[in-house]
Amino acid sequence: MQKGFIFEANLPPRMAFRQLNRRAQINNETGLGTNTALSGGRFFAKDGRANIEVRGLHFWQRLNLYHTLLSMKRWKFLVAIMLFFIGINLIFAGIYLLIGLEHLSGMVANTFGEKFGEAFFFSAQTFTTVGYGRINPVGFLASFVASFEALTGLMSFALVTGLLYGRFARPRSFIRYSHNALFSPFKNGVALMFRMAPYTKNYLVNVEVKVSIAMKVLEDGMIKNKFFNMPLDIAKASTMTANWTLVHPINEDSPLYQLSKADIEAAETELLVFVQGFDESFSNTVISKASYRFEEFVYGAKYVPMVHPNEAGTGTILELDKLDHYAPAELPFQY
Repeated sequence: MQKGFIFEANLPPRMAFRQLNRRAQINNETGLGTNTALSGGRFFAKDGRANIEVRGLHFWQRLNLYHTLLSMKRWKFLVAIMLFFIGINLIFAGIYLLIGLEHLSGMVANTFGEKFGEAFFFSAQTFTTVGYGRINPVGFLASFVASFEALTGLMSFALVTGLLYGRFARPRSFIRYSHNALFSPFKNGVALMFRMAPYTKNYLVNVEVKVSIAMKVLEDGMIKNKFFNMPLDIAKASTMTANWTLVHPINEDSPLYQLSKADIEAAETELLVFVQGFDESFSNTVISKASYRFEEFVYGAKYVPMVHPNEAGTGTILELDKLDHYAPAELPFQY
């Protein structure tokens, strides 16, 4: 197969690119660095998160607590709330012990463990403003601490309520991507394909997909990251209610034109996917990102259909568990 670049004889194969397809359109708007010495691994994780670790500032300077609590996994968020609730009540229970339990009227405990438990649950009742009434503060200091704790509880519940609303109301895409991108037969040639599908009833309208490809190439004696536009056969859709297979034809305008599998692997190729659409449920624009590295490419395969009519022939069934399923397919030439 004819190569789309020329090898430099005294360089190892993975660093031997001098020239790629000159008709491919370079994309300088990705916002990603071109110097390979300044980046490592893939640019984006499989779930679309930027593969970057921030250093150089103290943890508390980098911490965005609001964003962290909004974006963390659901079980972590619930654990964080429970730990905060237990921790704040342990602190106030310790304060009541320091003040003296004789300032908490109505306690019936004898041992230290029982007294601490009474103080802890009195704190929980004060923090939540439940106030059963059996135990009550006596004296100025204990009453002041109880009042301050009640105020802290009210403010905490207001913050947690806002966070819960933010987590549920925050616009986000509900799109799943196939694990692999396929080199498949397409119109007497070959195309690079991947597919995506909505997995809730948050259907998008006015959907637009932009795909770029990152490749390491030799330029002016240096290995650099080069980004190219990947024109799609269909890049826009009025609505997306079922799976959508995105197709990049590998023709004379493609940066992959006349490149073999070894060439693509040597360039450490990464496919960058950006999806934007309007979600009618949120009444807002949502964005989704994904990434495919060269080791996630499959050569000579085609996707298995995901949709079929229901038994009565009155509707369509979308089988999300088949999103990653593909079958072998013969290509017009050997990669």
